[in-house]
Amino acid sequence: MNIRTDILLRVYIAFGVIVLFAFAVLFKLFHVQFAQGKKWKAMADSLSTRFVNVEAVRGNIYSVDGSLLATSVPEYELRMDLLAGGIEKDEVFYEKVDSLAQKFSSYFGDKSAREYSRTLREARKDSARYFLLQRKITHQQLNDVKKFPIFNLGRYKGGLILVQKNKRILPFKTLAARTIGYKNENVQPVGLEGAYGKFIDGESGRRLMQRISGGVWMPVNRDIEIAPKDGSDIISTIDINMQDVAQNALEKQLIASNADYGCVILMEVETGEIRAVANFTKVSEGVYQEKFNYAIAESAEPGSTFKLASYMVALEDGKFDLNTMVNTDGGEYKLYGHTIRDSHEGGYGVIPMKKAFEVSSNVAITKMIYKNYRGNPSGFTNKLHDLHLGEPLVLQIPGEGKPLIKTPKSHSWSGLTLPQMAYGYELKMTPLQMLTFYNAVANKGKMIAPLFVREIRRLGNTVETFKARVITDKVCSDETLNKLQQMLEGVVSDTSGTGRKLKNPLYKIAGKTGTAQVAHGAAGYTAKRAYQASFSGYFPAEKPKYSMIVVVQNPSKGSYYAADVAGPVFREVADKVYAGDIEMYEPINKKQFVNNSKPSAKQGNGRDTQQIYKALGIKNAVAYSGNAGKLKSNTVEDEMKYVEGTVPDVKGMGLKDALYLLGNAGLRPIVKGYGKVTKQSISAGVRIAKNYPIVIELN
Repeated sequence: MNIRTDILLRVYIAFGVIVLFAFAVLFKLFHVQFAQGKKWKAMADSLSTRFVNVEAVRGNIYSVDGSLLATSVPEYELRMDLLAGGIEKDEVFYEKVDSLAQKFSSYFGDKSAREYSRTLREARKDSARYFLLQRKITHQQLNDVKKFPIFNLGRYKGGLILVQKNKRILPFKTLAARTIGYKNENVQPVGLEGAYGKFIDGESGRRLMQRISGGVWMPVNRDIEIAPKDGSDIISTIDINMQDVAQNALEKQLIASNADYGCVILMEVETGEIRAVANFTKVSEGVYQEKFNYAIAESAEPGSTFKLASYMVALEDGKFDLNTMVNTDGGEYKLYGHTIRDSHEGGYGVIPMKKAFEVSSNVAITKMIYKNYRGNPSGFTNKLHDLHLGEPLVLQIPGEGKPLIKTPKSHSWSGLTLPQMAYGYELKMTPLQMLTFYNAVANKGKMIAPLFVREIRRLGNTVETFKARVITDKVCSDETLNKLQQMLEGVVSDTSGTGRKLKNPLYKIAGKTGTAQVAHGAAGYTAKRAYQASFSGYFPAEKPKYSMIVVVQNPSKGSYYAADVAGPVFREVADKVYAGDIEMYEPINKKQFVNNSKPSAKQGNGRDTQQIYKALGIKNAVAYSGNAGKLKSNTVEDEMKYVEGTVPDVKGMGLKDALYLLGNAGLRPIVKGYGKVTKQSISAGVRIAKNYPIVIELN
């Protein structure tokens, strides 16, 4: 064998060894992959752990009167470790599993006892350590389940595993639901829940979880490694009673008018705190639900309620006064081929501007604004912007609609824009933005941003407080303000005012009606007319405490005028709020009342009677030491004598005192009539057996 042959032989041998080794490796991989795959996969799963977030209990939302508006209640997912220490032995588990199944079946009623028993037995055979039994279990149900067979062995021995989740509930259901709002995953936050989520949410905890067979993750330890921190509480400005009144009044009117939707906002004048916000949308015939927050989000042409701003600008500029006369031209005024009309056919003739406001003449305000500002429309629009009417209010909750106050630089400006703006068209404002302006008139000229949250508390301690942001200290001069207030009062108090139906003899309402035709998108103001009815104002007019706006969209049954549609809602809410708020009542003048006669008193405990007389400042009541006394000429005269074991004299007494004495004497009284005791069937002083009946007649 030569050297070359030897080398080739060695190469072949080496190659063979490599091939054999390769086959051995492939065989081992095949064996691991297919023969032992389940075993190694389970082991890999058992070695997979991770930390997961544990949701904190969200903070509560309260109304200003302390009522709970939103809270979190625990819900539980029930799982079971079928190999827990207490049931590790088969005889213990199989002895009690049927009893456990029977309990689950009778308690939850979703499966038969046989089905429960079968699923538990199968889970046991599969060595399930995290077997799902029930979802969405309340705390009360959990307490009951803990008493079931096997689970009553204890927290660890019985194998019961709890996964707590928090469910958000509104105790008052639909009351202020849209203002309270919600916060859901992958959904734009709404209301207070969304705006104050960083406070309400709290801080999540951390829990170590282990992946087990089937890709299920279960806790490594029974206790959470890093406990979550509960969220802070929000104290809102909503008054739940006022909210209830507002919602009921609005819903009732929407049904009666068959309107598309509507809203009510009630605001405290001095503080800017929102006491009630109601929004309803028609979902079917006669059925309304809170689907959208029109109060803060719906920017629309306000109509005649905007005339207050037009008057304010013109009065401040000295363009006219309240007694300036204007000709309403038979109720029609034509400009650029467009006719502006008053609701009253034939117009109002020649009237002062104050009267024009009270009867809501479109012609009057249009003529005066156009006459005085057509040469300089910026003089009008700039003043409106100076009043901050074109700016958002920057609310504490999201979703505010954007206002629109045009200027001559606006791309849609035309010759009609200025006269149309004078009575609330070709501009947009939300109901809350309009109310904020009216609130400024009620608040001595100070304009403040509305407030929805008063404070944030954590563990009962105040973390942060909120006060209304001042937008401007004075919207106009005191002189102009006084004139505007006169006009607003006249709308309701004057016999020809558009708001005269709201008049209340107990207190004064000031405000303005608004009936605006609604444009149908790109189609504009079509022959199929739709209207928006509104009323904005405040009360009591002489010392305003609350301002309010009511808006009803497209009433299709009965009248569409604001006084008939929005007015009744305003009046009902105002009446009920006034009735429940004693601070708004006029103080009663103190007077000295002289009464020479003494009040009539029933016979009874003399010491008590004497004490009452003394407290009332009644003289001639003779003091004495007896337990009971006779009354003569309305004064205590002498001590009534009573001998134990005899019938007491109860004539002249009230029922309570008579029953007390007769009962102590051992008698069984039978009562007829009411008032004072005039007769007793057994005379006083007679000795008689105990429990003997005695009839007393009252008159």
